[in-house]
Amino acid sequence: MLSNSMGFYLEDFNIGDEIIHSQSKTIFESDNNIFSLLTMNHHPVHINIDYAQNNKHGKILVPGTLVFCLSVHLSVMDISGKAIANLGYEEIKHLNPTFINDTIYSRTKILDIIPSKSKSDRGVLYVETIGSNQDKIDIISFKRKILIKRKSYDEV
Repeated sequence: MLSNSMGFYLEDFNIGDEIIHSQSKTIFESDNNIFSLLTMNHHPVHINIDYAQNNKHGKILVPGTLVFCLSVHLSVMDISGKAIANLGYEEIKHLNPTFINDTIYSRTKILDIIPSKSKSDRGVLYVETIGSNQDKIDIISFKRKILIKRKSYDEV
């Protein structure tokens, strides 16, 4: 059995391709509680059932930053496994709410591929990732730029 290669080189991507990531994650109550406590997000809509039941959604709302983190990391094996660095995130949009016991899925579209002008062994991959739930409802979208190795990187 071959081990996972952990990502792709810059040359392996094509503008316009969409990758549906194979990993997914169900958000359990413990995930929500630990994340809220670690990030000091003590808003009662995230950690207090009584408070949440008396608000817009009627149940605990998962912090958008947790949904963002999961959506990014579900894409790592495919998109940034060979990354040198994540350069930046932009246009983060929370499209719909996420709740405890929702399962998060991600897909990524390749928007642009920019070979480095100063170092021939790398380039920038510009992508848009969309996270959705088990009902195929999009819940988050964001764009990011990642500095990715070219195949020549490992030959140096």
